[in-house]
Amino acid sequence: MQHKIIVDADACPVKSEIVKAAAPFKVEVIMVASFDHRLPEMEGVQTVQVDRSDQSVDLYIVNRIAAGDVLITQDFGLAALALGKKAIALSNRGQEYTNRTIDFLLDRRHEQAKQRRGGKHSKEPKPFTDEDRHFFQQSLTKVLRRMQEISQP
Repeated sequence: MQHKIIVDADACPVKSEIVKAAAPFKVEVIMVASFDHRLPEMEGVQTVQVDRSDQSVDLYIVNRIAAGDVLITQDFGLAALALGKKAIALSNRGQEYTNRTIDFLLDRRHEQAKQRRGGKHSKEPKPFTDEDRHFFQQSLTKVLRRMQEISQP
């Protein structure tokens, strides 16, 4: 069975790195975004545009991701759902979400949301750097290599 990479592409800064990493492994890449985020045509990439409603991208992805697929997302909730379906989930910075780490991340997100509602402002995310891109591409390549080794007879 051929696994695929599904990308939560609305705000994904590593689209080209995903395509570069997937090509040598001949893994299908599906980029999913709302109509508000027009995606350019890329060779070897299936582009899916969904409606603008709040959770349309997430619902599309959750309904199509399967065990062994790879999800690229910044969304901890979406990553948790993918892990529940036995998929692999990576952040845009190359962090692999695991069953051991996802609960902590979700709890931290919840606490930060409560603090924001209470008037406390949180720090902005660190700017995305070339080092982040490089680390992401290395992480995705390692995951794809691991998947290839598992699927070898």
